[in-house]
Amino acid sequence: MSENTEPNETLPQEETLLEAPNQRIATLEQELQEMRDKWLRAEAEMANLRARTKREVDDARAFAVQKFARDVAEAAENLKRGIDSLPKRAEGEPDIVTKMREGFEGIERSFVALLERNGITRQDPTGAAFDANLHQAMAEHESADHPPGTVIQAWSQTWLLNGRLLRPAMVVVSKAPPTA
Repeated sequence: MSENTEPNETLPQEETLLEAPNQRIATLEQELQEMRDKWLRAEAEMANLRARTKREVDDARAFAVQKFARDVAEAAENLKRGIDSLPKRAEGEPDIVTKMREGFEGIERSFVALLERNGITRQDPTGAAFDANLHQAMAEHESADHPPGTVIQAWSQTWLLNGRLLRPAMVVVSKAPPTA
């Protein structure tokens, strides 16, 4: 022993070296397991973050044009109303009226096809069961011909953007006639 060190005093390094090897191995294995758990949790969190971010980006892409799509759906409704306001086909009608009607109908078909290619779809609710998520009841009408809660007339169509509601259909819903 050196002169500066007392016989009962041990250095910290010597204590570490004197620890039982099995205890040291157990301590290192426990630290390894803790690090592995932390690493696995961090990996899982990163995977969740990537998935959540991808979903948010996909939703942003799919629905970024929602306000524009709502306005375009309104324009399509107005075009349909214009076509519906034209006189019905009649025998001997002037050729100009026939050509105008066919031209407007062609424009409407093309316009609706363009909307559908871009994820904007319309559904005709006539005859379907009333669904408060897709329809807005504007009136009720007593009807013995239809079960209660059935859409018997649609004032406008249901418009969807990639499956999400843009505009609800304005509908007339059947109700049971009063019992005598």
